[in-house]
Amino acid sequence: MNGRALVDQAKLLDTVEIEATLLAETVDEAREELRIPNCPGLTVGETARHVGSVYRMALEWIRTGDSPETWQRQPGPFQSLRDYVISGVRALVDELAAHDPEQPCSTWWAADSTYGFWRRRMAHETVIHRVDVQAAAEHPIVEIEEDIAVDGVDEVLTLWFGHRLTVQGVVGSRDATVAVRTGGKAWLARVTTGGLGAWRLAGSDIDRVDAGRVNAVISGQASTVYRYLWGRLSERAVHREGDIDAVNQLWALIRVATR
Repeated sequence: MNGRALVDQAKLLDTVEIEATLLAETVDEAREELRIPNCPGLTVGETARHVGSVYRMALEWIRTGDSPETWQRQPGPFQSLRDYVISGVRALVDELAAHDPEQPCSTWWAADSTYGFWRRRMAHETVIHRVDVQAAAEHPIVEIEEDIAVDGVDEVLTLWFGHRLTVQGVVGSRDATVAVRTGGKAWLARVTTGGLGAWRLAGSDIDRVDAGRVNAVISGQASTVYRYLWGRLSERAVHREGDIDAVNQLWALIRVATR
């Protein structure tokens, strides 16, 4: 599996900082206790703390070459949530910008052990949570660019569903293959009672060999499919055809992977 991003690495790094700024400014104007839609129990304040903490965790991982045990998980004394997010992202972006994205770096995915992994991972971490806080604050949702959304679909299927669940030993309750199509690209997500995986197809077309084993298809606009796969939109937001139980199984397994 080639885990490399579908988006230019310079754009991914810009996306991290731009989206983090949008997130931080929204948080600064919103009440901390506002609930995040479609994420039971999660609030605006908790989201900001999580994002700021993830930036610091990633920075420690990059610098030490291993999963860290300690890092600053909460804002410091008299530090606002906005400043906690902004200071965290600036330090992380500075570190990532100092290295070529193709340069080897410790990650948690063997398919991409480069600094580029962290650019991509932090970009999508930030985009999804930026949308979360804007939705909670009832602000207009700034549009997710199509190429970023398409790459996000690829990441959630290959990294989270395909890789993370395999590492955790999670399997399906039944055998099924679901095709996902958006933005001129297509993926197959295969679930069996013995394992699972996902892979990107060469184009947007599903060839005859693959089509014969596809039980269902998910399609829609890239940003919509992206948010649906991350559990931020309901099934009504996308087009689902074929075996709906197969689609529901995939969606439920992705919830396990991303929790």
